[in-house]
Amino acid sequence: MDDAALLRYSRHLLLPEIGIEGQERIGQGKVLIVGAGGLGCPAAWYLVSAGIGRLFIADDDVVDETNLQRQMLYDATSVGQPKVLAARAALARVNPLVEVVPLQARLEGDRLAQAVAEVDLVLDCSDNFSTRHAVNRACVAAGKPLFSGSAIRFSGQIAVFDRIGQGGACYRCLFPEEAEDEELRCAVMGVFAPLTGLIGTALAAEAIKWLAGLGAALSDRLVLFDALTMQWRTLNVARDPSCPVCGAQAQA
Repeated sequence: MDDAALLRYSRHLLLPEIGIEGQERIGQGKVLIVGAGGLGCPAAWYLVSAGIGRLFIADDDVVDETNLQRQMLYDATSVGQPKVLAARAALARVNPLVEVVPLQARLEGDRLAQAVAEVDLVLDCSDNFSTRHAVNRACVAAGKPLFSGSAIRFSGQIAVFDRIGQGGACYRCLFPEEAEDEELRCAVMGVFAPLTGLIGTALAAEAIKWLAGLGAALSDRLVLFDALTMQWRTLNVARDPSCPVCGAQAQA
């Protein structure tokens, strides 16, 4: 690291759990965020401020007035702009040392597989089940860890699906596709603005820890948060041996 980086990241360097070696690992990290909304904005902000090497942000939406209540990278001047371009401009002001690559598309098929293959880990900050399952399948196929979050009304959840192929669960083990008949989206259900910041920030924290190789991994656990009572609960997650995505039959 040069002098500018040493100064910028000095508070990380003072932490013995991170130090120069950990910060350098963070600086070499490549991360894909799927969804530049309520979760993606704070996650991106902290990943960039922490100095990751390259951040890919995928979203095909544009900023509208309803986003401004909780999507912290945008303001009134961003309305009508593609989210990924407005996010890149905002993040450049946070840390110009980080390369932010906007992907103005809803990633699917080969393009999703290619984007996942190019990074070290994926943050799923999307707001629909079809995208979450598609991202999960791509992460399992590529052997990449998936950091998943959601927030609706006053309830949030976080899970990390890592060690796939070594006994760890995948998103499909916990949330079967056939059980999700009804989409719960903040556009129709509402969402408490600070909740998205809490969950998105927690996702960034887990990703930074993973890149730096520190702390206890969240793998095989689901963390639930109730903003009305300010209570966190943790549930253990087991791999489904018959899972069609990561189970024995799927790998045969």
